Amino acid sequence: MTTHSNTPAGWYPDPHGAPQTLRYWDGAKWTEHTNADQQAQPQAVPQQQAGPDPRVQRQVQTQAGVAGGGPGGGGLFSEPVLVVNQKAKLIELTNEYTVMDQNGNLIGSVTEIGQSTLKKALRFVSSLDQFLTHRLEIRDAHGQPQLVLTRPAKIMKSRVIVSRPDGSPVGEIVQQNMIGKINFALTANGRQIGAIKAENWRAWNFAIVDHADNEVARITKTWEGLAKTMFTTADNYVLQIHYQLPEPLLSLVVATALTVDTALKQDSRGLG
Repeated sequence: MTTHSNTPAGWYPDPHGAPQTLRYWDGAKWTEHTNADQQAQPQAVPQQQAGPDPRVQRQVQTQAGVAGGGPGGGGLFSEPVLVVNQKAKLIELTNEYTVMDQNGNLIGSVTEIGQSTLKKALRFVSSLDQFLTHRLEIRDAHGQPQLVLTRPAKIMKSRVIVSRPDGSPVGEIVQQNMIGKINFALTANGRQIGAIKAENWRAWNFAIVDHADNEVARITKTWEGLAKTMFTTADNYVLQIHYQLPEPLLSLVVATALTVDTALKQDSRGLG
């Protein structure tokens, strides 16, 4: 919990979340003094909005070349820019990502679910896990699932099934080709409503278009430095949505950006 520097000294709810506990704020910082007296009347602590994170702003504006968008609604489906950063791990056994707005405020996460011990072992010793089924949850800032993505076991081309947490379908992301610049179709109710088009053969940057081939969003991979790229598995992307999109295209665009690594990068690993 953060406070304004001009918050008066007094007893406030414990910032570390201890139940039924007050902690003393001396006007400048939290102290070690706590009070479990339930008769004490806690004072409301003014909340301070986190300032912009210069690292995220640099990732958005300098590395991805995205001009700062206007203020969004603070959620996964209402922000014009989403920053997707994979947690850096020397050995990647599960896919985990944080999702932030253009100022670095946490607004969601992506977590792989249903990962068995065997699947983790395959990922550790080989690339064969890319041919197994993967399931991911897209969660909001409070940890509540918003979308569930399933990539069924595949031999050649990938397909990602997008659904709501209650199981109702949203649509699919379907790989169209294997040679050249990779393309995916966005489909819903049996018809194509958009597409993902890689802009180079290494599939790092993507244009997302609607059914009329008009660009509606863009995904750009950002560079995190040679050492991080060589020694960890972290991938980082910036999604820019050009204007408010209708459903189900919006959910499919967000799903695409938040799972581009699972849907695309794993397909380029080969057979180990």
